[in-house]
Amino acid sequence: MTHILLIRHAVNDFVKTGKLAGWTPGVHLNDEGKAQAEALGKRLATAPINHLYSSPLERTMETAEAIQQHHPHLTIKHHDGIGEVRYGDWEGLAISDLARRKMWQVVQEYPSRAYFPNGETMRGVQERAVNAIETLVAAHPRDMVAVVSHADLIKMVLAHYLGMHLDVFQRIVVSPASISTLMLGYGRPYVVTINDMSHVLQLEHERKQAKSIDQTV
Repeated sequence: MTHILLIRHAVNDFVKTGKLAGWTPGVHLNDEGKAQAEALGKRLATAPINHLYSSPLERTMETAEAIQQHHPHLTIKHHDGIGEVRYGDWEGLAISDLARRKMWQVVQEYPSRAYFPNGETMRGVQERAVNAIETLVAAHPRDMVAVVSHADLIKMVLAHYLGMHLDVFQRIVVSPASISTLMLGYGRPYVVTINDMSHVLQLEHERKQAKSIDQTV
């Protein structure tokens, strides 16, 4: 069976703008995100990863680079199939403004019917992402493949292999720098882990300890 590690990129400052990032260029990891990515890289240092794929956006590439530091024999391969949702005319707009639109409610409640003007449909995004994963499985049988992507893409892929309808995919939580794991072969698919972020929680614990020590000195 092929092991697929579905990894969400670490955090960035664009979320503080209150705008929909999408494929907006120049969105990089912030200091917290760099620390998360470093912890992720250390967590996967001994994992027998054979291939490393990433969405071509900066925040995913930088997260993939943190993994590559511990696997210098690997080349990071761009894959548009696991790239962010293409939001079309919505990209870069304020979420507070978009939330007033009727289609925003469809996106939240009935994503299988949702579409973005001059962009993709949610159904199309899920199909694109699942097709990308299936292509990787066919290309790399019995290997471990790390895939660095985005929250909604990963949730849609997990929903597919869990047999969930797209309309309930938002019930799945995929946190920054988390790892979710699939095992795919010729039999039934296995969803082994979802939203494993123990390395991020350990990082936060160490920060709190350091802060506590500083306050008592």
